[in-house]
Parts: sequence; C-alpha cells; structure tokens
Amino acid sequence: PCVWPMIPLTVSFFLKKNTSRGKSIRDAVIYGISIIVIYLLLGLAITLIFGASKLNDLSTNAVFNLLFFALLVVFAISFFGAFDITLPSKWSNTMDGKVERTTGLLSIFFMAFTLALVSFSCTGPIIGTLLVEAASLGDITGPAVGMGAFALALAIPFTLFATFPSMLKEMPRSGGWLNSVKVVLGFLELALSLKFLSVADLAYGWGILDREVFISLWVIIFILLGMYLLGKLRFSHDSPLEYVSIPRFFLALASLSFAVYLIPGLWGAPLKSVSAFVPPLYTQDLNLYAGGQFREFHDYEEGMRFAAENNRPVLIDFSGHGCVNCRKMEGAVFDTQEISGIIRENYVLIKLMVDEKKALARPFTVEEYGKTVKIETVGEKWSYLQRSKFGANSQPFYVLLDNEGQPLAGSYSYDENVAKFAEWLNSGIEAYVKNNQ
Repeated sequence: PCVWPMIPLTVSFFLKKNTSRGKSIRDAVIYGISIIVIYLLLGLAITLIFGASKLNDLSTNAVFNLLFFALLVVFAISFFGAFDITLPSKWSNTMDGKVERTTGLLSIFFMAFTLALVSFSCTGPIIGTLLVEAASLGDITGPAVGMGAFALALAIPFTLFATFPSMLKEMPRSGGWLNSVKVVLGFLELALSLKFLSVADLAYGWGILDREVFISLWVIIFILLGMYLLGKLRFSHDSPLEYVSIPRFFLALASLSFAVYLIPGLWGAPLKSVSAFVPPLYTQDLNLYAGGQFREFHDYEEGMRFAAENNRPVLIDFSGHGCVNCRKMEGAVFDTQEISGIIRENYVLIKLMVDEKKALARPFTVEEYGKTVKIETVGEKWSYLQRSKFGANSQPFYVLLDNEGQPLAGSYSYDENVAKFAEWLNSGIEAYVKNNQ
C-alpha cells in the first residue's frame, strides 16, 4: 500500500511527456530498469553502511514523510488545475537536444528513485530477513538475488503504468476526458498523501491526525470525487458536462459508496479493507466497537514480569507505527472474535514498536556485526532486540515465549489466514502447558 501514491504520479508524469509511442515504451522500460537497479543498490548500500534498521528509520522519519506529504498535496493541487509544474521557459528555450534527452532520463531516474525510497516502508518479511543476512554474514549474493527478484516484481506493474498514458493520448477527442483523469488522480493523490502525514504523526506521537480525523477527511474527499464525476463540481480547466457517461456514473457510484462505507469507522468499526491506510484503533477517541481489545504491554521487561507472575505464555508483536502490513494483520486477524478470545484468555501480549521515536532515559551502546552501535530511542532498542534475539528485522513479526524467554513455537510473519494463526497460538499454549507439568 505504501507505493499506491506513486501510481497517480507515474501516470501523470508520463502523461505530460509529449513523445511518440515508441519513445514512450522506451521511457517506460528505462523506468522499470531504474527501479530494479536503484532498489537493489540503495537497499544493500544503506544496510551495509548504516545497519539493518536504517531503512525502517528512514521510512518513519518525520522529515521524509512530511516532505512526501507536501509533495503529493502540491501534485494534487496541480492536477486540480491551479498551476502546471514545468521548467522555467528560459531553461527550455536554451536546451539543445542532448541536454533535453539527458534531463528526460534524469527525471525518469528521479521518479524511480522516489518509488524505491517509498517502497522500503512496506517491503515485507522477505526483505527484512535478507537485509539481516547481508549485515550479519557479510555475504550480499543471496540478498542481492532476493532483492533483485523483489524489485523486478515491483517494477513490472509500474512499467505497465508508465506505458498506459501513451495509449490514452492516442484515443480520439481525449482532451476533456484527460482533464477529468487528472482531477480524479488529484483526489486520489490527496487521499493517499494523508498516509504519510499519519506515519509521522504516529511515530512521533503528535496526535494531530487521529483515526476519526483521518477517516473524516477521506469521507469528504471521496464524496467530492463522486460529485465531480457526476458533474456537480467543476474546476477551472473543465469543460461543461452535458451528460454523465456510463463509466463516470459507475465510478461516481463506487466513490460515494466507499465514502458511506467509511462512515462507521468514525465510531470504531474496523474497516478491514482499508486497515493498512487508516491509523490504528488505539488512536480512536470514541470507540463503540468492543471486539479485539485486550491488555497489552509496550515494554519487554514489564510484560515478561507480568506473565511470570500470572503463569501465562507471552505473545510478542514486533510492530511499527509506519508498518502497513501490521495494520492489516490487526484488522484482519487480531480483531476477529476467535483470535482476540485466544489472546485475551491465554496470553500476555507485548507489542514493541520498532520505529518509536521516544528517547531512552539511558542510551547505551552494543557491539553488532563488528560495529559499535548506539541505541538512543525506544524503537532502536526493540529493533535491536528483534535482530539480536530472533535474527529478523521485518514487521509484523510474532514470537511465542515461555516465562524464561524461550520460544514455544516457530516465529510467525505476515499471513492473514485466521485459522493458521489460531493453530499457531494453540500450539504455543500446548507447549507451555507441557513444559510446566
């Protein structure tokens, strides 16, 4: 989900390039290859130089997220027709063919770089595991192949998105329709930009974009999008809409229906289909939804002490404020009656946020892979615990422990299969009972 905002940007970027069909396909292929190369080199370089947790730190960094939020809002305003984002005319007039070609390739390369950078915030368990392997073993061959394959899978659909605008421009009488496409992209960009503001807000605990505020903004945005598609809302560059076409009608119906679907979320409904985007339920001020709520600890030592005193096994949830797959697991799995019941009645849940920016009262240093690493924030402490004790650096990551801190079963990563997760939890209970007989 973190790369979704790049879809409208990609379409609009290649929509503005006045090139032939052949050059458009060439540019799209260059875009795809750039994604693969940048993703591979950037991921491995940052990991080997700064450590396995640095990409996670970057994905929740306030400056990075606020800049990208502002960038998407500016693009949305541009799509609405307020202004065009172009180079100064004197630059364009003085460029010769060679410089223009170079600038075009650099702009494609920059788009690919942005996509690669944004995608690191939700690359999933496989990338986290590969990065730890690269940092711990010093062997980049395996991680390079794995990340290259991952980058290829990411690049293919975006290469297709890049070729899509050239097909649009070949359609007859497409001028007014293309303006409508840009406005729709603007609404989507505006909605998706809030995700980046939310990540910074959660990681730093500002409390300015709680769940109901986020959902309220989305409801308004998608109602306005529906009104625009029905011709009830016009922007400066839009021509009068004589009638509503069938595609516009169904798109408007989908947008307005989605807005109505979101409304119960204002009172705590889980909204499982968009749980990866909206802030988590614990930011909700008014919550009439009772399911999936249980006591949880946010400190490893405190939670382990409580579990030992009450003779209960421990479920550790390595999570993150900016982890979209964590939100999906919480909405699709943890909020179900079956799973919440098992956890509430049998486990002590310890949720450790690896991107928590709160400073430690007493920073400390550790030796990791031959380097001295300074641990200064709560998130860095839990990230180091996950790497050093469990050999992983991806989220979500779940571990079942006894009261001595020993594993009761294998670890569990992102998988929304409720039955499988329940079976895993029950296997931990059985192992705990057996060990304490």
